[in-house]
Amino acid sequence: MKTIFKEIKRLPEFDKDFKKLSRRFPSLDDDLEIFIKTQLKLYHKLGIDNSGIFEIQGLNNIFPKTYKAKKFACRSLKGHGVKSGIRVIYAYWETEDRIELVEIYFKGDKEGEDRVRMKRDY
Repeated sequence: MKTIFKEIKRLPEFDKDFKKLSRRFPSLDDDLEIFIKTQLKLYHKLGIDNSGIFEIQGLNNIFPKTYKAKKFACRSLKGHGVKSGIRVIYAYWETEDRIELVEIYFKGDKEGEDRVRMKRDY
């Protein structure tokens, strides 16, 4: 299978968040792969905005741009579709065609993204 992006990297904190959530939502591993192949491809490669991905403002970083994905289909949350409440925070380097997964969380567990983490890393 052809890769969509040149590189997809997970930060150690993302892996920790992911491991914790995947205990509650067993389909998360497959769901993340589908998310990358569909949502991220549509937004970054095909230029199609389905109002599910938003650039995070107010971080004082110009490069890379950081994004929050609000539309994430999780099969473990039946009946919710893309409005599952799972949020994915990531950075995208357009010139390098690289995605860096920063954070994943369930909206019911916390209010928003960890801005301290993003400011530290970017």
